[in-house]
Order: sequence, then C-alpha cells, then structure tokens
Amino acid sequence: MLVLAAGILWGSMGLFVRPLSAMGLSSLQISSVRMLSAAILFNLLMLLKNRQGYRINIKDLGWFLALGLGSVSVTTWSYFSAIQMMDMGVAAILLYTSPIWICLMARLFFKEKLNLPKLIALVLAFGGCCLISGGGSARLSAAGIIMGLTSGISYSLYSVFSAVLLRKYEPMAVTAFAFTICAIALTIISGPLEIPGIIAEAGAVKSFVLLGPAMGLVTTFLPYLFYTFGLKYLDISKAGILATVEPLVATIFGVIVFSERLTLFSGLGIAAIFAANILLNIRTSK
Repeated sequence: MLVLAAGILWGSMGLFVRPLSAMGLSSLQISSVRMLSAAILFNLLMLLKNRQGYRINIKDLGWFLALGLGSVSVTTWSYFSAIQMMDMGVAAILLYTSPIWICLMARLFFKEKLNLPKLIALVLAFGGCCLISGGGSARLSAAGIIMGLTSGISYSLYSVFSAVLLRKYEPMAVTAFAFTICAIALTIISGPLEIPGIIAEAGAVKSFVLLGPAMGLVTTFLPYLFYTFGLKYLDISKAGILATVEPLVATIFGVIVFSERLTLFSGLGIAAIFAANILLNIRTSK
C-alpha cells in the first residue's frame, strides 16, 4: 500500500508541472523547485522527529552521494534531456524500463527470485506503460535513446542504493540526505536567479508561492518517503513493478482534470497495469 500510494502521488505530477510550465519556467527549473521544497520538508521532519539521523558513518557517504547524485539527479537530468530530444511518449517508455533493470539488479545483487508471476507482471506493467505512452513515435535520436535508457537505469538505482542504506539507517534519514544532495545539485545548474524574474513577468507570484511547496509535498516528499518505507517490507523488484501505477494515474488525471481523450490503447494499458498489480498481490494457498 505504501508503494502504491507513492505511485499514485507521482502520477499527480502534471497537476503542478503544467501551470508552472505555463508561467515560463523550464523543466529543469521546475525540477529544482520541486526538489528544493522537498529537501526543506525532509530536513524539517528530521529536526522534529529524528535529529540522531544526521549522524552517519563517513564510510557510507559514498552511498548517499550515489543515491542523491547518481540516481535522483541523473534521473531528472536525463529524463528531461530525452523529452527535449524525442516525443514524451518514447521518453516515458524508456524511463519505465526501470522495473526491468530493478528485477535484474535484484537478482544479481540481492538474490531475489524471478518467479513466473513476477515475470508475467513485469511484462504486463511494461506493456501497459508502452500503450499508455503512445509508443512508436517517429521522432527518435540515438542521443535521446541513450538519455532515455539512462533515466530508466538511474531511476532503478534508487531502489538498489536505498535497499543498501536501509540496512543501517531509517527511511527518513535516507530520503533527507538524498534529496538535500539532489536539491543542491539541481539548484546550481538550473539558473535559480532567473526564476523570480520569470514569475514576476508572468504575474504569478501568489500562484508560484502556493504551487511550488505543494508540488514538493505531494509529488516528492510524501511519495519518496512512502516508497522508501515500503522498501523495508517488500522485494525491490516487486516495488519497482508496483510503482508503474504512476502513468496509469497520470492518464486518469489527464482525462478528469485536463479533458484529455482516453484512447483504446490507453484503456488497454491501464488494464494491463491493473492486472500486473493484482498478480503481484495474489496470495495462493497450498
């Protein structure tokens, strides 16, 4: 339930990104606002609930840097780069190769079993993402494909690096360090000094003050906290497949909020992802 809740909240991203984009902010600037808001919330929670969590073994600093820079920051940078080079549908499909990489890494590093239900669920989930994303765009490039695959691999590494750190640290500490590192990196490269001028020119200061923190809370702080807590109780391969509920929810929000058309392929994709999630949660008796 924690992982599914995370996927549902990630699926609400468009509700915040679209109005912020309409103000004139770039994708990278929106990402930096999102990560900075979330990092502030994570650290406030740490200060209130778990100040001892800031005490980490210096030997584990590399793992935290790998999580914040090698996973979260690289995923954001490579995914938005792929969107600029190709159509969003193809970029989304490449991002959601992540469950495949997670399953392979889980088998290689954590010796998790790849049983038949899990493999069928993996095929259903990836196929559903392809159908929802529209697939088969004519606008392709070698660099875009590399960036898209990079986003999928780095996205999957969040589960792997988190699983390693969760053996020693609480989920709250893991997420706080990861997103503080990511927020610093994205703020440096996104041109933060340009943001106030863009918002003022758009006449959207009040909307930005409301949407920025809300986006950090709803699409980053809560879902990553839920997902990281969920990893304590779930195989990382299963968690990766369950999180594919995100594009399903995003499609539903698009239909309800933005009056987007629900195509036959989108409907089939939703059904496939539902089937994958049901299959992963079936308990069979002896």
